[in-house]
Amino acid sequence: MAVPWSRLTKTSQILTQTPNHQQKILRMNGLSAIESCTRTEGATGTLFLEDHMLLFVIEGVYTVRFGTEVHTVHKHEMVLIHKSIAIQYEKSGEPNSDYVLNYMMFLLNDELINEFMKLTDYTPSSVVRTLGPVSVHTIDDRLFSYLESLKPYFNEPERIRDGLVKVKLLELLFGIADRNDIFLSELSQIIKRQERKSIKDVVDANITNPVTLHDLAYLSGRSLSSFKRDFKAVYNTSPLQWIRNRRLDRAKEMLIHSSLSVTEVCFSTGFENVSHFSKVFKLRFGIPPSALKQPPKQE
Repeated sequence: MAVPWSRLTKTSQILTQTPNHQQKILRMNGLSAIESCTRTEGATGTLFLEDHMLLFVIEGVYTVRFGTEVHTVHKHEMVLIHKSIAIQYEKSGEPNSDYVLNYMMFLLNDELINEFMKLTDYTPSSVVRTLGPVSVHTIDDRLFSYLESLKPYFNEPERIRDGLVKVKLLELLFGIADRNDIFLSELSQIIKRQERKSIKDVVDANITNPVTLHDLAYLSGRSLSSFKRDFKAVYNTSPLQWIRNRRLDRAKEMLIHSSLSVTEVCFSTGFENVSHFSKVFKLRFGIPPSALKQPPKQE
């Protein structure tokens, strides 16, 4: 399931789309829910998560690729995906169901998860299995019925108050946790993930992802100001300048040694705008990136 990086979408971009009969959105400050129902034999793309995501498949199949991992989510299953990572996806309806694809997506910020974990008074066991940033779980009939009960709210989002959206999301989390002990463990690990990690490890792992400094600070378990200070102590320069130069160095190598186009190289090295990429590339190397894709002149 190879998907071109030029098709990368951020979750915030999904939320700015105008709701229609195929996709309905509930929004409040820091929290969002989406219901999507369409017919498709297959759609692919790349998504960068700016919040944690819970996705429930009601009809169809939703496949997620993260690195070398492939997770397939079927009807009556859910997937939990941690924020600040890029995933590739493929989604489709089933032939025997007229290719109907119906799913609900919930975007959760750290504040809601922290509030929920405090309400549960959860204490992890002494031996906790480390779980990855993507995990698939089965949902039972009771939880499925709860999801169905939410559908009327999507039909009149302008009449739904922020507080009700928050209560419904907390109720959803309690409903999952009541039937799934592993889910609570995963949420506790999301909180634990905010502990400090090596600046170098975090930057190296995300150098080609379209991450912001806020994302990197979160992944390293630091505030933004602490991240900038600690970064400068390690690299003796600002993170923006250092990261941009490393991305440009990698882009130059890819332009020289691969058949990828300028646009493909731009997006695959963490840049989000081809015009800006070309401008900063020329500032660093003295030539536009397109010059490295042109055949040499014949004598």
